[in-house]
Amino acid sequence: MGTQQTRGQARRWLTLMVGLIVSAVFLYIGLRGLKLSEVWADVRSARVGWIVPGVAIYFLAVWGRTWRWHYLLRTLKPISLQRLFPVVVIGYMGNNVYPFRAGEVIRAYVLRRNEGVQIAASLATIVVERVFDGLVMLLFVFVALPFADFHQTWLRDVVLYATLFFWGAFLAFLAMALRPARMRQIYVWAFERFLPRRFGAGGIRLADHFMLGLENLRSPRDLLMILVTSVFIWLTETTKYWFVMHAFDFEVSFFALMVMTAVVNLATTLPSSPGYVGTFDTPGIKTLTAYGVPESIAASYTLVLHAALWLPITLLGFVYLYREGLSWRDFRRAQEVTAVSTSADPPVAEQEVIA
Repeated sequence: MGTQQTRGQARRWLTLMVGLIVSAVFLYIGLRGLKLSEVWADVRSARVGWIVPGVAIYFLAVWGRTWRWHYLLRTLKPISLQRLFPVVVIGYMGNNVYPFRAGEVIRAYVLRRNEGVQIAASLATIVVERVFDGLVMLLFVFVALPFADFHQTWLRDVVLYATLFFWGAFLAFLAMALRPARMRQIYVWAFERFLPRRFGAGGIRLADHFMLGLENLRSPRDLLMILVTSVFIWLTETTKYWFVMHAFDFEVSFFALMVMTAVVNLATTLPSSPGYVGTFDTPGIKTLTAYGVPESIAASYTLVLHAALWLPITLLGFVYLYREGLSWRDFRRAQEVTAVSTSADPPVAEQEVIA
């Protein structure tokens, strides 16, 4: 046990160090050459009256995320929006204060604690969410570019690699959902052949639970509903970008902000420090300057926007954390429980997976 704890702590420290290095590199690229005094002056001159409705609009997007997760989870367990909303907020707060989107693990852990939903199954629904988010970001780029021309070659490369990744992930999950019996034969054979027996049995249980979380992908109607909800979520979030823009002395089209939304959120899939420091800011600054926004204003706007996205849901997440009777120890407990969930969760009957 001591050796496992030591290895776990070493992995966490390595994860944190990698994230800090990535964030530092991005911040250096984004802020080099800028006069920080000018950026700070632009921040101080921001009109707060435009930021407040932007925050309100953002929480409408959070409700959209809650409904989408409620819809994805309904084949596992029907859970009301009122019970699910605090879990979603705690998860997004976890993303903001822990590296590598650890909030997703925390979200699955709290859901298991409150509702008894298996961690691997709920994590599968969260992965589906992330894949659809990526597909919508690519959709935003393809829809917006004809109206907001953008000739930067780096965006072309980002779109190319993101397209390969997200469409590849979507098609792989779709194939798994449509042919569950065949897929189970494959992973049962692989685990039994290549893993020791005590690990193989746990791996099969984990994969069984994960497959349950993909059931919604079998239905064209469900696919359409998830896509429409994802588009609503990100159009609503882009509307927040639009409101915050009016707090500063520049203006670009809504289509340009759609491109910015896509670029910064694709960039935040990279490892970074907690709160996506750097991986959010630098792509946002570079996108706006490509549309002719002065660099200091682009930087001040992006930093304020980032703070307006980060602070409200993080504070609300801490409120819900307190109400749920959770503490910082539960964050580590969430990671530990997830790591051993293959042995902690009861087996899933084979007929549940292949039905």
